[in-house]
Amino acid sequence: MNSDAPTRPGTPEDVRGACRLGTWTDHTAGLAPGFAQANLVILPADQAADFREFCERNPKPCPLLDVTAPGDPVPSRIAPSADIRSDLPRFRVWEHGKVIDEPTDVTGLWREDLVGFLIGCSFTFEAALLNEGLEVRHQACETNVPMYRTSVECDPAGVFRGNLVVSMRPYGPADVVRAVEITSRFPEVHGSPVHVGLPGLLGIEDLDRPDYGDAVPVDKNELPVFWACGVTPQAVLEEAAVPFAITHAPGCMFVSDVRDEDLGSGGFFSSDV
Repeated sequence: MNSDAPTRPGTPEDVRGACRLGTWTDHTAGLAPGFAQANLVILPADQAADFREFCERNPKPCPLLDVTAPGDPVPSRIAPSADIRSDLPRFRVWEHGKVIDEPTDVTGLWREDLVGFLIGCSFTFEAALLNEGLEVRHQACETNVPMYRTSVECDPAGVFRGNLVVSMRPYGPADVVRAVEITSRFPEVHGSPVHVGLPGLLGIEDLDRPDYGDAVPVDKNELPVFWACGVTPQAVLEEAAVPFAITHAPGCMFVSDVRDEDLGSGGFFSSDV
């Protein structure tokens, strides 16, 4: 790693504080090990019901961890001292389906009708993979996870429709089954893979050219393993062309106070979200 790189914050509070101060603006893979990370979508209240229905119809890419009340920037269920306007490394601002800015703080854009959706992230189950001796390639390479748009259509709701986005981690054949078993324990952060090998069947033409994140090496004796990804809503926002939205920048997640093991039961957030 570059010796000039900023010090990596260690706890959820450290990460959120560094983001708030603007001293951490990079991806969050590997930060605050043991604590769940989340994707973020912020929408006006008049579109929130349709988006919530979209998440409920597509639980693999969009497992809901928290939903804020209109005008309230605090995700009280997963981090009651946090602020979704400032506590992520980088955001994306959308207008009519296009990204117009990638600021590090969106406090100045906040409105009283905005609703925040915190969606489970596969960075959470990576700690479990590492704990059981399975390498996470992008962490080993100190890069962002590779993410790809697919040809698989999501179940639409209202104006929200589009194709599934997946993240990829390569494993040898002997480790694929273990990876499936480990990640299946975490349905609230995407759970088990949606596809193994043969990326062309998902409409992915070149693993070396991800749509988001960074490419990682895949050895000739390894299989690419694909998980549903919380960047899916960004592809959906592009398709829906809603007038205004805010999301996290891909890989720049919200770090919560929830411990990974609390999500391992598969029922921690199944109600009252």
